[in-house]
Amino acid sequence: MSIRINGENGVVCRVPDSMFGYFGWPSIARMDDGTLAVAVSGLRNRHICPWGKDTISFSHDGGGTWTQPVVAHDSPLDDRDAGLVYLGAKTLLLTWFTLDPRQFHELFRRDMTGAARAWMEAKLSAITDDTARANAGSWTRISFDGGETWSAPRPSPVTAPHGPIQLKNNTLMYAGKPFPPGDKRPMSQDVAVALSIDLGMTWKVIASVPCPPGFAAEQVHEPHLVELGDGTLLCALRVHEKDTAAVWMSRSTDRGFTWSEPYRLPCDGTPPHLLMHSSGRVVCVYGYRHEPYGQRALVSRDGLNWGEELILRDDGLDGDLGYPASVELEDGSICTIYYQRLPGDSQTSVLSTRWTLPEE
Repeated sequence: MSIRINGENGVVCRVPDSMFGYFGWPSIARMDDGTLAVAVSGLRNRHICPWGKDTISFSHDGGGTWTQPVVAHDSPLDDRDAGLVYLGAKTLLLTWFTLDPRQFHELFRRDMTGAARAWMEAKLSAITDDTARANAGSWTRISFDGGETWSAPRPSPVTAPHGPIQLKNNTLMYAGKPFPPGDKRPMSQDVAVALSIDLGMTWKVIASVPCPPGFAAEQVHEPHLVELGDGTLLCALRVHEKDTAAVWMSRSTDRGFTWSEPYRLPCDGTPPHLLMHSSGRVVCVYGYRHEPYGQRALVSRDGLNWGEELILRDDGLDGDLGYPASVELEDGSICTIYYQRLPGDSQTSVLSTRWTLPEE
């Protein structure tokens, strides 16, 4: 059984009628002064294209209105999966990974026409092997002024859509797929867990998360972490099953050095994002890529027992949607952002839903 949430929907990033109006895979952070920041791989042409770049938008009214997206990072390659983490004192950490778009040249030739194809050919011809090697991998940039300026890119050993989390002791913990320098997106290794005590300047891999029983590493990716009040860590995993994709969960009670055998959450949908709410409940949001398409959530007190599925939105037009992420607002309500196509649009936008947890 599912419960429909009566939330307030809004628009974060939408650029209709543009060749570069596709936005996808967003993350959200809330700063000390209440400012919301959303990072997204935006100003693209489509789901896979040569033009992906990391953009940032801000809201100063709890997600009611948003600034126009500005580019925070744009490499010569396709920059994807923009993660964003607030570290306090106006400090933001931006994460992403890159794909060499030359590997999709024949796909682009087949699917693009006119101006888009001409722009694509010019973009790809400018990429050299040296350029690809210098920019391929998983990366971070840091801002100490609330996103106005950014440091030079720094490599990170793993990648995941929403980046790392900041633990209560201020250490950064990053669960993701290992992504050493190179020009191929790795899928064959287990999810790894890395720590940083210097704001992402350097990282130390301390553990790996086991695959669910009967699954291979290629079926498990796009994790996200949360720290519970007692220090227990949860790692939610995107797991591709035979006919669907689902969220599985692993636990650590020793600060991330060992992880339990994963267990399946009672839902179909991915990838997950976890939020520790001030009520003591854990909120897991995920995209739902079956009809009726949309965004959904589960809520738990302990990460083991989960309530009925909550439907945040079920008006998606197709399965190219999801990657939701949430922050808690000052009044205890939740702002969840995600990407989805609006009626009449040919490309996806970043949208939002402001909602309140049901009474227990």
